[in-house]
Amino acid sequence: MASKVKAYLEEIRGQNGFKNAILCGITLSKRENSAEFFLVTDRTYTAMEEVRVREISENYLPQGVTAKVKVVKRVPDVEDLKKRIFLYIQKSFPAASAFLEEGSIHVEMLTSGANFVVEIASGEQTLFTSGKILDEVSRYLSSVYCGSFYGNVRIVEKAPVDTSILEEMDEGIEDELPHVEIRRFPICDYEKIDGCDSPLTTAVYMADCQAVEGPFSVCGTVNFIEEIEYTRHNETTGEDEQKTRFSIALSDGTMTMRTTYFPKKATVAKVRKIQVGDRIVISGANEDYKGHTSFKASKINYGTPPEGFQPQARKGKAVPKAYHTVFPQPYVDFMQAGLFDDLSKPEDLKKNVFVVFDLETTGLNNNPSMGRMDKIIEIGAVKIVNGEIAEKFSSFVACNERLSNEIINLTGIHDEDLVGAPAIEQVLADFFKFTDGAYLVGHNVNFDYRFVHYYGEQAGYMFDKKLFDTLTLAQEMLRGKLANYKLNTVADYYGFTFNHHRAFDDACVTAKVFIELIKSKGKLE
Repeated sequence: MASKVKAYLEEIRGQNGFKNAILCGITLSKRENSAEFFLVTDRTYTAMEEVRVREISENYLPQGVTAKVKVVKRVPDVEDLKKRIFLYIQKSFPAASAFLEEGSIHVEMLTSGANFVVEIASGEQTLFTSGKILDEVSRYLSSVYCGSFYGNVRIVEKAPVDTSILEEMDEGIEDELPHVEIRRFPICDYEKIDGCDSPLTTAVYMADCQAVEGPFSVCGTVNFIEEIEYTRHNETTGEDEQKTRFSIALSDGTMTMRTTYFPKKATVAKVRKIQVGDRIVISGANEDYKGHTSFKASKINYGTPPEGFQPQARKGKAVPKAYHTVFPQPYVDFMQAGLFDDLSKPEDLKKNVFVVFDLETTGLNNNPSMGRMDKIIEIGAVKIVNGEIAEKFSSFVACNERLSNEIINLTGIHDEDLVGAPAIEQVLADFFKFTDGAYLVGHNVNFDYRFVHYYGEQAGYMFDKKLFDTLTLAQEMLRGKLANYKLNTVADYYGFTFNHHRAFDDACVTAKVFIELIKSKGKLE
């Protein structure tokens, strides 16, 4: 394979405009029976050269497979390279970055590529040489830009560095997971349904339950409950048995949790009496299922939070006074006035502010206990004020990892789209300001919320807000009308079209769906 890539690049580089080109990736499409070659060049190329590059690419494919070529012209300058080198070391080698400043990096541009020098104090050079940091930086630059890159160190006199900084950073590397405060509140008016004889005394905030180990209870209001009949084969008797399970959505003001409850045969009738609006306690524990943590319910009883209960907020950074990186823009939709008649909107919709959001990520792992967290690569959101979509918030997010072909094909986002994008800390600071004083809304909102909650907490921003889930609302309001409750299915029901799997488009259509669902429901729970 390596020899084929080498031969391919030799032919490509025979074209003057592609003399220093690099191949960043190949994306296959079974549906179109095609392969797209993603090339980066630092030279101006002609249309004829691009056609020739496509012909060369097709020669390396099986017969019948069509070649496509995507070319990006990327020419770095000194300041761009210095910033990229500094940020890469900061993110990939945090211990070494404690001794580094952006001004300590010097770049010499070459005809194709560059040499860079890192100034460090005597005794610190082993941090950059023994760990092959410079080699890694060179490889990274070569994957982004055309040409060759070579790094070296220069010993200079510097003021002594406070080693406690390094110790703190090393501690952070060893313990990557942030400390999560497990908040609890007392359970009142306990009444047995199916489970504990002795009254349960405390419940865990649903927003904190992912971090709990061992058995725990949650307490809140039922937003959705559905009885489902199913058949299970009994291995002992060899016969099929009819069973019942209940799908339940429960909210405590910090989050909505969905779970499945399997009652005992003797208590099915009691569980069947539970209705939307009832306040209950569900006990169980977290378990790993298909690579994700889910809550497995074991007991269910009546119980309520204290009278006038208000969720306790975590301590974090204050809301920024101004936007610094992502600036919200007015939202204009000429269809909105016709679709959403003010006279038909419930007061709950008009008197509250909502931020409807969606994310695109590098994968599905939103739980740090299951390994390395996937990263946010795009945030899209709209703000609903007085029952109308009034503002939009949209930004790519920097990512120092290559996107998988699966994510590229799903979202249409490519690596070059994220070049120059702001860091997650910058985007979340502005998003935190954008959500100030608003409720959060999403479709299957808990999935995206866990990403925002995790990365927000790392940056010191506590996204402890009441959540509304259009998936749960659709299950309640459109039961029996749809084959499923996926976002595109619900959007089709209301006649909304959109570019699925892009954050802003998903957020925008979710906002329209939310407005319609609340109009049908008439109020917020």
